[in-house]
Amino acid sequence: MGRPTSLSRRAGPCALLSLLLLLSASGWARAEERQGLVVDKETGAPIAGATITSGDQIAVSDAEGKFRIEAAGPSLRARASGYGRIEADLEEGDSQTLALEPMQTEGLYLTVYGIGAPGLRNPTLDVMKAAGLNTLVFDVKGDRGLIPYASKVPLAAEIGATKVRTIGNLAGLLAQLKARGIYTIGRIVVFKDTLLAQARPQWAIKNANGSLWHDREGLAWIDPFQTAAQDYVISIAEEAAAAGFDEIQFDYVRFPDATGVVLAKTSTQPDRVAAITGFLRNARAHLQRYNVFTSADIFGYVAWNTNDTFIGQKLEELSGAVDYLSPMLYPSGFQFGIPGHRNPVLSPYNIVYDTLSEAMRRTATSPVRYRPWLQGFPDYAFDRRKFGTAEISAQIKGANRAGAIGWMLWNPRNVYSTDGLMPEESSRR
Repeated sequence: MGRPTSLSRRAGPCALLSLLLLLSASGWARAEERQGLVVDKETGAPIAGATITSGDQIAVSDAEGKFRIEAAGPSLRARASGYGRIEADLEEGDSQTLALEPMQTEGLYLTVYGIGAPGLRNPTLDVMKAAGLNTLVFDVKGDRGLIPYASKVPLAAEIGATKVRTIGNLAGLLAQLKARGIYTIGRIVVFKDTLLAQARPQWAIKNANGSLWHDREGLAWIDPFQTAAQDYVISIAEEAAAAGFDEIQFDYVRFPDATGVVLAKTSTQPDRVAAITGFLRNARAHLQRYNVFTSADIFGYVAWNTNDTFIGQKLEELSGAVDYLSPMLYPSGFQFGIPGHRNPVLSPYNIVYDTLSEAMRRTATSPVRYRPWLQGFPDYAFDRRKFGTAEISAQIKGANRAGAIGWMLWNPRNVYSTDGLMPEESSRR
């Protein structure tokens, strides 16, 4: 036995009792098991598959909406796909009912620059208010690797990711948006990152001669097989979650659609799928304690292809890794059309409705919910038409009638109008 400490030699019963009370007040006491029920606030029906957290403790409600958890803090937090997230104080007794409110998330997107420019952000918020939209997606880590706020992740500053700061106070901005009733989604571009690839070339995708590979935009990518690089992305995601986002959305979470590139290992379908879904599962595990939703943007054709589209995105595997899947259903991106609709810009409703219907059929046993990206920019692949009231409203109708939990409109120029978004135009209600 070791030498007794001065505390154990000198402390009497009162001192020891005081110490126990202090440890309890500090949260060091043994967590208390609690049980409860998660229900739909409107119908009272039980919600299966809801996530409940208390501190670092996590539980999932069963088929009857019931859960048990070690209460490690003064409150319980809960969320479920298709519902808003909540935090409720612990009630007296050992059982508690948590009521979640159903929620459709319909919104617009702003880039690293758009979110920080009042001349772009404020008109976007005005359009949202006029059209009754409740969701804003904006970049936490953009296509070029830039992070628009003063991130405390050391590697972010080292590689120059924070050199363009368009957001002075991220938590303050999120609080302002929340006060307006806006659901906030932080978009994080994962494997397309020139800054990280240049700073850590050992993590990057290469050409056969060993030089950095670049895509059609001239941007470099991180090799998804390099798991060491994923810690950087997850650290940023955790920082964003702690700042107050409702949801973290991962984009470019895939291999590039390119041949002849050099990766850390042979690119087989099973290995590609394992790399992509493995990252998403790992990220979700790290984010659980923040009570935030996770989502992934995927190619539209992933809903139709039974393979991984050669980029590591296989629908059935993805559906178990996140809360929401967001297929990019831009008609201009369906260069080969879909069954029965060869020219996609002539059939924006069917592109959205048919693709979502196929995706839902294939993942019918999964709790994942779908919220697609829709096209809010001019066509670039077919007849160069403007996407206005008719095209936008048709896409929204397709999403709603297919059973999506909402939608997001993409325009990289950060310029929006109410065309196609008003209730009488889009038939959202």
